[in-house]
Amino acid sequence: MSHPAPQTVAELTEAVLAGAHGPDPAELTVTSAFWLYNTTRLAGGDVTYHNHYLLFRVGDAFGACSFEAGELGPEFCENASGQPLAKLLRHESAPVRTAALDAYLARVRPHRDAPDAERVMLPTGTPEVRAEARDAAVAGLLDIAPGAKVALIGVVNPLVAAIRERGGVCLPCDLNLRATAWGDPVTDDMTEVLAAADAVVATGMTLSNGTFDLILRHCVEHGTPLTVYAQSGSAVARAFVGSGVTALNAEPFTFSQFSADATPMYRYRAAIEDGAAA
Repeated sequence: MSHPAPQTVAELTEAVLAGAHGPDPAELTVTSAFWLYNTTRLAGGDVTYHNHYLLFRVGDAFGACSFEAGELGPEFCENASGQPLAKLLRHESAPVRTAALDAYLARVRPHRDAPDAERVMLPTGTPEVRAEARDAAVAGLLDIAPGAKVALIGVVNPLVAAIRERGGVCLPCDLNLRATAWGDPVTDDMTEVLAAADAVVATGMTLSNGTFDLILRHCVEHGTPLTVYAQSGSAVARAFVGSGVTALNAEPFTFSQFSADATPMYRYRAAIEDGAAA
């Protein structure tokens, strides 16, 4: 089924509510709702990552969205199960809307059945082994020339290393981290790194904090390749592949940090990639 390319997340949401992407979301209900908080410190590291997630299960699919501490309490889940997706797609909270949109799009077009997806299995192993494999898969989507400046919006230290190993110059940006593992300063000003970037890598967290639309518009207007790594909103980000998103590494739940067994990710590439960093 072909759909007009969305230009914003809100536009995509309205199209879903109008039935443009499949069944009426009023007829699909949440079976289970999860509020998750986890911390991670990889062996040998000195950074503890704090992650909050909202998950909706709808039939055979999960929708997910990460959010900032204090943005949504666990009590939200008390009455979320049984709610129709149409109601949650109109919720005042951006993480709720994002998780609901992700659940809908994952339900009507599962990653596992997508013919344009390249399945990549994360190996059974320790958190360090799985994180290294995950970040290698993301970095494998980058097509950059030596010396290319790569804005990394949402800093993950192994991705910083992967960009450098490919000859790129990493421009890190994050709302929470102030320095990389190597002591490089991390800015919280997204416009600063976007203006200098030959290519952009952004996490799915940008879908819930309101910055995804700004990044997408910048990359479209400047012909800048945009690679997205998404646990949050992996099916949402997929809707923009070929209309601003150049490549996507989609990791639906169960996420790498929640399992020691082999789990799948799905890589997507735009059919035509213009403006590769040089």
